[in-house]
Amino acid sequence: MNHHIPFPAHREYRFYQGPFASCVANGIQAVNFLGDRFLRRSHASAGIDELYRHSVNSAFAPEEAFLVTGAPHASAYYPRDFAWFYPDVLDPETIMDSEDAVRRVRLLEKSVHLMLEAVRANVVTTTIVPAGSDRYIGVNYFSLPSDTLLGILAGLEQIMRADQRASPFSGISQGAHAGRLLLAEYRDDLKSAISELAGALQPFDDYGLTALLCDATAPRSAATDTRAERRRFVTNACVFATFVRGIRLGVIDRIELEGLLGRELSQYKKELLGLFGRHGYIRHALDCRSEPEASCIALDFVNVHQGFWDLSEASERALFAATTDLILGEPRFRIPDTSHFLVSVDNPQNKMIHRIAAPAYQGRSCWPTFNVEFADRMLEYDEFSGTDRYRSCACAILQDIRTATEAHGGYQELLSEKGLKYRTWAYQGAVAHSWFPRFLTVWRRAFGVSLLGSNAQPVEALSA
Repeated sequence: MNHHIPFPAHREYRFYQGPFASCVANGIQAVNFLGDRFLRRSHASAGIDELYRHSVNSAFAPEEAFLVTGAPHASAYYPRDFAWFYPDVLDPETIMDSEDAVRRVRLLEKSVHLMLEAVRANVVTTTIVPAGSDRYIGVNYFSLPSDTLLGILAGLEQIMRADQRASPFSGISQGAHAGRLLLAEYRDDLKSAISELAGALQPFDDYGLTALLCDATAPRSAATDTRAERRRFVTNACVFATFVRGIRLGVIDRIELEGLLGRELSQYKKELLGLFGRHGYIRHALDCRSEPEASCIALDFVNVHQGFWDLSEASERALFAATTDLILGEPRFRIPDTSHFLVSVDNPQNKMIHRIAAPAYQGRSCWPTFNVEFADRMLEYDEFSGTDRYRSCACAILQDIRTATEAHGGYQELLSEKGLKYRTWAYQGAVAHSWFPRFLTVWRRAFGVSLLGSNAQPVEALSA
């Protein structure tokens, strides 16, 4: 069947910011989270095929207005997620059928269009909260973003490049035309936002090593936004990745961007690696002076798909391997008897709300999706180094995520340090439906076959 994917009709979106708007957004979010807390239905364990089909039908339902994670986060939009958590929703290997393909393209197109309208309205925030018909509030949880533009560019690039993968689903390639129209319409708005981000970087000196940082004086939000540290590796890696994507899409000229930075892009990256990797491994934050070394590392150093790391470079492979080996060699980094790796060995400095409501949310907890990226970077390392140094570990990570997904009845946002669903009095976890396709893409890379159609039986349910 030939499905036509039209360019989105013009809609008048209204965006609001400011103290009053933020109060309204916080109230909406509080109601949504509390509603999910008391009304959520439990999911039974099942086989991977059944769980995946349920996730796809939930994540890409025709009535959805925007691509979201899953409850309770489904009540708000997180632009960063398009780079972090669903960069492969148009991977043909993860699509169930032609109807699924059309729904994904349409939803991605609507999502990117809304985000680009927000950029045009100068609402480049961590979160967009719906507040009525075509009315949205831009709010920052919990500081200014470092990766929102990266997510917007990643979503735009994904739909634009949709016709570059061989696919039996015609709707995917047709969606690429709409992506190119969106880029043409909003190129100037994106360029202004990227230029503003470049102009906001500040020089920072750490015992003689200098670099431009986005968070030299105050924290900046990324996917691990409840961590209140500043001068973090991941926030600055996201900014670099934003510049790379902007150049690749033709949004901004490399020479013009380098003029804003006052240095070549390669030198900018070299300085970041020198600053955060001065001890031979990647420190999570420059303010960390802890011993042992593993206490200064966070799993999000793997950054995002097609983001910071270039493992064709021997020097970057060395830093990646040294950091990876510290994680693999520290028992406190993993859930016992598994290959589930925690975000960090200690809980980080948090905002007060998270100390009360979810203290280990981005510390001593396991995020399957960060583990997926960890496995993907390991596989990439082996491909460029010509070795099998990390393949077995990467495969073990993916196998354990599959086991947990089947046991818990869905692809989890995160697990506790005991391998159970992460739950507190205030937070009951989330089934991250839209993150599931990325897992399938990396599984195929690791094992050479699709995760689906294996006729595997459901594993025994873990005690909740």
